[in-house]
Amino acid sequence: MRDLAFVAFLAAFLALGFKRPFLFVLAYAYIDIVAPQRLSYWMLNAVPISLIVFGLAFLGWLIADDKKDMRVSFRQGVMLLLFLWCAYTTRTADFPIDAQGKWEWVWKALVFAMFLPLTLRTKLRIEALGLMMVLCASSIIITGGIKTLASGGGGYGVMQLLISDNSGLYEGSIISTVAICIIPLILWLANYGTVFPPDWRVKTFAYALIFACLLIPIGTQARTGLVCIGVLGVLMLRFVRYRFLYAGVAAALAVAAVPFLPQSYTNRMATIGEYKADQSASTRVAVWAWTWKYVQQNPGGGGFEAYLQNRVKFDTVAAKGDGPNTLIEKNEIVDKGRAYHSSYFEMLGEQGFFGLFLWLVIHFGGIVRMEVIQRIHRKRDREDEKWVVPLALALQNGQIIFMVGSAFVGIAFQPFVYMLIAMQIGLDTYLARRRKEAAFRPLIDGKAAPKLA
Repeated sequence: MRDLAFVAFLAAFLALGFKRPFLFVLAYAYIDIVAPQRLSYWMLNAVPISLIVFGLAFLGWLIADDKKDMRVSFRQGVMLLLFLWCAYTTRTADFPIDAQGKWEWVWKALVFAMFLPLTLRTKLRIEALGLMMVLCASSIIITGGIKTLASGGGGYGVMQLLISDNSGLYEGSIISTVAICIIPLILWLANYGTVFPPDWRVKTFAYALIFACLLIPIGTQARTGLVCIGVLGVLMLRFVRYRFLYAGVAAALAVAAVPFLPQSYTNRMATIGEYKADQSASTRVAVWAWTWKYVQQNPGGGGFEAYLQNRVKFDTVAAKGDGPNTLIEKNEIVDKGRAYHSSYFEMLGEQGFFGLFLWLVIHFGGIVRMEVIQRIHRKRDREDEKWVVPLALALQNGQIIFMVGSAFVGIAFQPFVYMLIAMQIGLDTYLARRRKEAAFRPLIDGKAAPKLA
């Protein structure tokens, strides 16, 4: 039944796409985020559905979409360079077979991120993409929120989100980062959306979804999620009117929530400050040190999955006993083939200094461009542009949260985030086109033009 339901949904969506080709783009976004082939038992697993839908999206854009005044941004060019560099490092990878496995989905994320802004020619399309991203992520987040309320969560690496899978958005740290990252976008849709006009029902759903987003780090017990919540709280200070009141209320709510949190969650969060007391955190630090030494000898990186060759040694400490009888026990642990657990070190180890530089330009360039858009449009008092500054702020805040969260989880090529980048580029090019149209003035007014003999 699950297979048939997904097939029926996709078939209906794709059938409508022949009348509205942009729906193919949204269908591909849904497939990339939710990955229905993972939810399927047999039918969708046997079909390369993502490749087929991407082909339809590109073909629909090529045949039916308006390409007048089409703009390509600087960051799309940088993504093309990153795509070519990753293709090269895959061919020269230390582990060619493993690298090819990761490349098979990375190239799709990069190509779709370069293609997507070309289709975002209207405000409605930009909003529709944001809405699709939020609703797709919410199908996972709401499930996790309900399970957290019902049972306190399953614990780190234990709680199942829709399916028993620990990759993509179904992994605890990744979904925790994404859940907090999309909160600013949820708020924008609740206040400025037009697909679902903001009324009490839309806002009630939005606030309930935000609550579910905040529950995800608790249910998954991912420390990255707690860090992201802290970053979101700081970012909100920038535009609230009464900052001291806001900070006081936020602190009071955080303290009041502690007694209601599961003991396992508070114990795990307590290890943030003492990484040597936690094996997972100690391993990360050791892998980061290994990666830095490795890239000194291999400046171009080792290609995808280069971490498989690492062998790290680290110490952990544990306290035994109470009071004056407390003993500090040190243990030396040797491990190998441990993942980077950081997007920055993932890029450094796999793509070297050049790849890391391109990646940073793509992401920090988005933060800068959204700031530029805010400053330009704050000066323009136009009723039809009141949605621009809040959207630029939401996309900027979401990116900042991602950049902080990605320091502790390897999501350098997460497709969801590249859709966020594509949405930024689409907004930027759309506004540039609008400014050009507003500045255009014909040399001769058609009504006042002299009649030709």
